[in-house]
Formats: sequence, C-alpha cells, structure tokens
Amino acid sequence: MFIIAEIGQAHDGSLGMVHAYIDALSKTGIHAIKFQTHIAEAESSIYEPFRVKFSKQDKTRFDYWKRMEFTLEQWKEIKDHCNNVGLEFMSSPFSNAAVDLLEEVGVKRYKIGSGEVNNLVLLNKIAQTKKPVIISSGMSSFEELDRTVAFLKNKNVDYSILQCTTAYPTKPEQYGLNVIQELKNRYNVPIGFSDHSSSIESCIAATALGAEILEFHVVFNKEMFGPDTKSSLTINEISKLTTAVSNIQNSLHNPINKNDNSQFLELKNIFEKSLAVNKNLKKGHIIRFEDLETKKPKGYGILANDFERVIGKILNKNLNKWDFLNDNDLKEK
Repeated sequence: MFIIAEIGQAHDGSLGMVHAYIDALSKTGIHAIKFQTHIAEAESSIYEPFRVKFSKQDKTRFDYWKRMEFTLEQWKEIKDHCNNVGLEFMSSPFSNAAVDLLEEVGVKRYKIGSGEVNNLVLLNKIAQTKKPVIISSGMSSFEELDRTVAFLKNKNVDYSILQCTTAYPTKPEQYGLNVIQELKNRYNVPIGFSDHSSSIESCIAATALGAEILEFHVVFNKEMFGPDTKSSLTINEISKLTTAVSNIQNSLHNPINKNDNSQFLELKNIFEKSLAVNKNLKKGHIIRFEDLETKKPKGYGILANDFERVIGKILNKNLNKWDFLNDNDLKEK
C-alpha cells in the first residue's frame, strides 16, 4: 500500500505552514506528501471561475493561484524537508511550465489531477520525462480513460489509476467503490482510491476491496480557510487511518483456510455443548425434543449436533434435571 497525504492548498500560500504540515504528517505513517504546483499565468486567466467562492481576499481565481505560488528555491526547500523526514515529495502540475519547475525540483513520479486527464498536451509533456504517473479518474468516463491510457501506452509511460469522485465532500453514495475492481479488470495496472469524503471509512473500505494506493487531503482543522478543508482529514484521523489500513493489509496477506479449524480444538471443547435433560425423567421415558437442553463443556454428553438420533429412544435409568445425556443412558424402542 502506498499512502499519499495531499496538502494541496491547505498551506494558504504560507511556507511556514507547509513546514508545519510536513512535520505533523511525518508522524502519521503515510509514505508521501503531495502538493499542487500552480503557475497562474501558465494555467489560468482572469476568466476562470471559483469552484467554491471561499475566498474574501482573492478577487479572482487567478489571483488565488498567484498567491499559492512558491519559487523554485522554496519548492526545493519543501522537497528537502520531505526528504529529511523520510517522505516522498510529490506534486501535481497544472501546466507545462509547472512540469519544467518540478523537474528542476526533482520528483520520482507525477500525479495527474482529475481535471487534467484529457489534457494530452500536459500528458505529452510529462511523458517526455519518462517518469511514472498516477491518474485520478474523478471526472472521466471509461471512454475518456481508454483514450488517455492508450496515449500513455503509446508513449511507454508507466501508469496507475485512482478511483475518485470529484465532489467536495464526497457522500457515501458517491464513493464509487465498485469501480476499483472494474478498473483492475479493465486496465490490469495498480489501482487506488483518491478520497474527498472527510472520513476515514472510505479509504478503509477501498483497502479491503484491493486498492493499492490511497490519497486524501489533509488539514489541521476543518474550520480553516481553503477550498478543500471540508473534504479533508485531520492529522489525528490520518494516524487512525494508517493504523487501520496496516491491519487490513495484514489480514489480506494472511488468508484463513476455513477447511482447517484444528487451531480451535481447545476452544471448541470449551464453547461447544453436550446434551442434557431439562427435567427429572424416569427410566423408560421416551426422549422428546422438549426434554433436551445443551450445556458446556463438550464431551460430557452426546454432542449437541447429534440430538436428532436420541429422539424416540428410551431411558434405561432415572435422570435428574440438568444431568448430561450419554449413549449408555439410552436404549432403542
């Protein structure tokens, strides 16, 4: 399992906040921290609308992207901090210029945001780096994914795909967990899950369903400023999630053989039951179902699952209420 926590724009343009997030995330059990590399002039214009009108300080979406920019030296500083705490630095580029910048910073792979899956110009630029890509499929149909996958294959690009729903926050009926197996069957590459639900349950479920990559947004507090805060996980939630995912992965790697229950023999002797009678019965009484009870432990009377063979048999001695019932207490009619 490869677990990616996305800071995205949760830093709100503050380099100090970026470093605080890196330090906090280094203690949660994730494997990579993902950012978004925005170069306003290269990717946007004053005409781009806000997805959510969250900002009172940015007149346009372009202004917001401009405020989210970091310099090359700042990006290198961010990557060095990630390296120092043992986490992979990742970032999603949103322009060819951003790819050039990230190549100078140094990345192992590229994450393609849902809105860029059909941007073959950007994908062609990334293909030239010869580095693997992770694609979020949030807004893409299978027809669109097929075209993008064919393009990447033609360019000899290693790729993986994340099931994702572009909704903030994502409701349970929008998770699309069924798509994980559909993607596995269709493309035969590593498949993961990119989450915007603001809860840990969806990634836990995705893990159980075979996801090999998990991605989610992070925020210190869900009341903070930013477009993704309501669809993010807190540091504490991420720690709980990584523990749960580790446990589920351990379970999946250790399948149980239900044909072999030998390990439970001692417990079966404790928990399973023997037949007993629920009333005083005289010698010569014909056993009915209504006479029977079962009591622990196993082995002191006829096995409970053998009750049908004692019905209609005759007691050859008196039994007291709650006595165990054994074969030597019975005879045929």
